[in-house]
Amino acid sequence: MSDKSHSEKPGERIAKVIARAGLASRREAEAWIAAGRVSVNGAVISSPALNVGPSDRVSVDDTPLCAHERTRLFLYHKPRGLVTTHSDPQGRDTIFRALPKGLPRLISAGRLDINTEGLLLLTNDGGLARILELPATGWLRRYRVRALGRVRQETLDKLRGGVTIDGVRYRSIEATLDREQGANIWLTVSIREGKNREVRNVLEHLGLKVNRLIRVAFGSFDLGELENGAVKEIETEELRTKLGEQIVADSGANFDWPLRIEESRAFLRHHPSRTPLWMRGEQAGRSSSAAGRGEATQGDGPKRTRGPFKKNPRRRDRSSGPRPSGPK
Repeated sequence: MSDKSHSEKPGERIAKVIARAGLASRREAEAWIAAGRVSVNGAVISSPALNVGPSDRVSVDDTPLCAHERTRLFLYHKPRGLVTTHSDPQGRDTIFRALPKGLPRLISAGRLDINTEGLLLLTNDGGLARILELPATGWLRRYRVRALGRVRQETLDKLRGGVTIDGVRYRSIEATLDREQGANIWLTVSIREGKNREVRNVLEHLGLKVNRLIRVAFGSFDLGELENGAVKEIETEELRTKLGEQIVADSGANFDWPLRIEESRAFLRHHPSRTPLWMRGEQAGRSSSAAGRGEATQGDGPKRTRGPFKKNPRRRDRSSGPRPSGPK
C-alpha cells in the first residue's frame, strides 16, 4: 500500500504514535522515518504522512513498538541544579537521571530552567505533554518568587496589561507583593504563556534580581506538600477530572488502555539509546548486585510502588523564606 493511500485511512499519524509511546518527540520520530528506521506491516516507510491504526504493526529498528499504555501523569518536585532534558550536551545533571527507580519512560510537559525549582508535570503520553505546554491551552502557572530589591504593588498591577521587553511581548501577568525579608521581597506571580525565562525577565525589567523561583501550581495541579525530589502519580479518575473533557479530547489521552510496564521495558532493552537514564542506572545496579550474589540478571526490574516516589530529597533551605504553598 502506498504512503498516499495509507495516509488517507483512519487512525493516527505514525510520528504521533511513536511519540505517544514515549520513545521520542514527533520531530525525532520524523527523523527516524526519514532515516529508514521505521516500518509498518513489514515495509519500511519514508514519509511521516502516514496514518496507522490498532491493527497495524509498527517497528523501529526491526523491533515491534510496544502496545499503547494508559495515559499517566506524575507530579515532580524539581530541585534546583537540574536541566529538564533527557540528555545534556554540557554534561549537566538532568531530571531524568535524578528520578527515582520504577517509573515508566516519561516526558515533561514544558520545562523549568536549571535554577528554577518546584512543580513539573511528567507523563508517558507525548500527545498530552504537547497540549499542556501550548500557550493556547492557557493553563495558569503560579510561582513563589524571592527577589533582591524593592517594588510597589502599584507597579506590579500595571503588568496585568502586559509588557514588551526587548521586542518580546508578554501578556497579562498577575503579581502580588507578599512581604519583605531583609533586602529581599517575596512575590506571588501568575502567568499563562510560560515564555522562556518570562518571570525572571519581567521582574528584572522592574529592577528586581530573582534569586529563588518556585513553581507551586500548573493548571489544576498543585505542588502542595510534595517533598523536594519526590514524585507522585495522579490516580486515573482524578486525572481525567482535572484535565477536563476538552484537553482529553484534544490530546487523545486514553484511560482505558492497560498498564504495559513490562512491554515498555522489553522494547527499551532493544533500544538502549532511548532508555531513560534512571532505567540505565537501575539495570546497572541489578547486574552488579546479582553478579555479586552469583544470580541471573534476566528480571525486568522492581514492581511499581504506590504513593510518592522519593530519592534522597535535599534538605529544605529554611533560611530563604516560607515553604511554598499551592494557590488558594
